[in-house]
Amino acid sequence: MENNTSLEPGIDFELTEEMRMLKQTVRAFAETEIKPFVMKYDEAQEFPMDIIKKMGELGFLGATISPELGGAGLSPVEFVIIMEEISRVDPSVGLILAAHSGLCLHHIATFGNEQQKKRYVPDLATGAKIGSWCLTEPGSGSDSSGLKSTARLEGDFYVLNGTKSFITNGTVASTYVVMAKTDPSKGNKGISAFIVEREMKGVSAGKKENKLGMRASDTAVMIFEDVKVPKSNLIGNEGGGFKQALEVLDSGRAGIAALSVGLGQGALDAALKYAKERQAFGKPIVDFQGIQFKLADMAAEIQAGRLLMYRAAMAEAKGQDLNMLGAYAKLYASEAAVRAATEAVQIHGGYGYIKDFPVEKFYRDAKLLTIGEGTTEVQKIVIAKNLLRT
Repeated sequence: MENNTSLEPGIDFELTEEMRMLKQTVRAFAETEIKPFVMKYDEAQEFPMDIIKKMGELGFLGATISPELGGAGLSPVEFVIIMEEISRVDPSVGLILAAHSGLCLHHIATFGNEQQKKRYVPDLATGAKIGSWCLTEPGSGSDSSGLKSTARLEGDFYVLNGTKSFITNGTVASTYVVMAKTDPSKGNKGISAFIVEREMKGVSAGKKENKLGMRASDTAVMIFEDVKVPKSNLIGNEGGGFKQALEVLDSGRAGIAALSVGLGQGALDAALKYAKERQAFGKPIVDFQGIQFKLADMAAEIQAGRLLMYRAAMAEAKGQDLNMLGAYAKLYASEAAVRAATEAVQIHGGYGYIKDFPVEKFYRDAKLLTIGEGTTEVQKIVIAKNLLRT
């Protein structure tokens, strides 16, 4: 426990030359291929399929997947670098990447058998198909073990029934990882995970949510009605789905931390640029100490979140327990992103409240980061439980 909850002596967060080159490559892509279309997709609430396909071609979607399965063979540290740089320009695209790669693809690649990996991973890694991860239900959010969806074994198939809510990539996905109870009497030990295809009879998308922020990211209700899922699509063993989901979430929280750091950095960059250009009382407002203090606070908190993000990603690369480290990173970075976006709007004054400036969107997007993949309060529960066990 000690080695996983504190920084080891001599730990080095310096990026390698390859990592710096990756960072530059992703930043150039985000600036040229995403930035010009951010508000177009946001205003229309349109899924940026063209952008996601290009990201697949460049290996961003399958970053940590082995080349044999169509991936780029990168490390978890390199994945959070990609996530940060994409989210610095458009957090909506970062959220799509988090759900597709960090949840759905990661779940199959980590817990699927060889046959499942060969069948599903290459298409997801290259972007030929979009992935989605289905855990949350209308009556079970933070209490994910309270889900009501069921999968009843009948011969060579499981008959899946249930409704999932707040499902990222829901209406555009072709491949879903769905958690359902195969033995309701066993509580969370009766939850299993399945790979479900959109073409299966009984799979349908319900309401697409009209959201405050992250509006280019597709969020919808998913309905599974008497869906016949082959036994071969069960991931791992019956009853192992909840444990799998928790491990996937631990890893995913490092990704959400990276999304948060990227959003915060984007807000800081915009605020600093504006503060240097905006004149008041005969000089740029960046010369005023009140503005400088805001920028300094933003920069310090973003850097702290980045270090926690890297620490969690490094632990994952080493195969260490991510439960507490993921919670640290996600808790701090998401709250820091909200503060950074808020201060960026304040520095812009009235201009921060209109859509001509990027901080308006950062402000709207930021709040989801303290809610999705475990609320701030859930992260505190995770941390407290770990502390009480020491």
